[in-house]
Amino acid sequence: MRIDLHTHSNRSDGTDPVAVLLAHAQESGLDVIALTDHDTADGWTEGRIAAEELGIGFVPGIEISCKLNGISVHLLGYLLDPSYPALAEELRIVRDGRTDRIPSIVARLNSVGVPLTVDEVLAQATGTPSVGRPHVADALVANGTVANRSEAFDRFLADGRAGHVPHYAIEPGRAIDLVRAAGGVPIIAHPWGRSSYKVMNQDTIARLVQDHGLAGIEIDHQDHSGPSRTALHAIADDLGIIATGSSDHHGAGKIDHDLGVNTTDPEQFERLLEVAKENATAAPDAQVPEAYLP
Repeated sequence: MRIDLHTHSNRSDGTDPVAVLLAHAQESGLDVIALTDHDTADGWTEGRIAAEELGIGFVPGIEISCKLNGISVHLLGYLLDPSYPALAEELRIVRDGRTDRIPSIVARLNSVGVPLTVDEVLAQATGTPSVGRPHVADALVANGTVANRSEAFDRFLADGRAGHVPHYAIEPGRAIDLVRAAGGVPIIAHPWGRSSYKVMNQDTIARLVQDHGLAGIEIDHQDHSGPSRTALHAIADDLGIIATGSSDHHGAGKIDHDLGVNTTDPEQFERLLEVAKENATAAPDAQVPEAYLP
């Protein structure tokens, strides 16, 4: 069984519509796919319908933007209730923060001679409530300033670059608490990727497990080298937590993140489903969705 637990559609910063993403997953030989758009569950209904039509497993999820000591950290939440009031409000604030900073990003880019308008950015974000830097990058590609998203981030949008503007994000511990209160399973995404390696050391992961009930970490990911994966698997084994693997697929928006390039071991997936049952039982007020597993 081939299981990919981290993908994005055009409901956040992926480039494929949900149904197209599911079709590509089936064509890629996947048996189970999780849709984990940034800070939104808008694609879940369409994903479930497409999965049933295609006969492929579907796990509803979400990727929540967090910060620890000013460093970006992402949390994957699976099989949670996105309408749970406290969680829904935090997600709304995060999404609004992303959208509200777009004029400032555009102004900063304009100040260094980069031609761009807010309307050009919004034109790249149709159908999503979660507008962000990837859509700015897509607008820069569309107007010929850069060749692809990677170049846009490297030159203009990454932390410390001319177009970077911080946005609101919650601490990982609180995000984990909210996911569990909403009946879901919290997994730290690519803990040693990008800049999160600066704060996601073994002691931090252990504290999140002990104090907040972190269920696992995403290990087999393109941002992790071979030695990093080995070390992270050792940490997961030591802490007794779930180890997942995923593509973090964004369609054409991310190079070298093809569907199924990394997958989750079926035994680890079964552990995730067991934790989902436990957390759903512990959160009786949450309207928890079910995975579709044909």
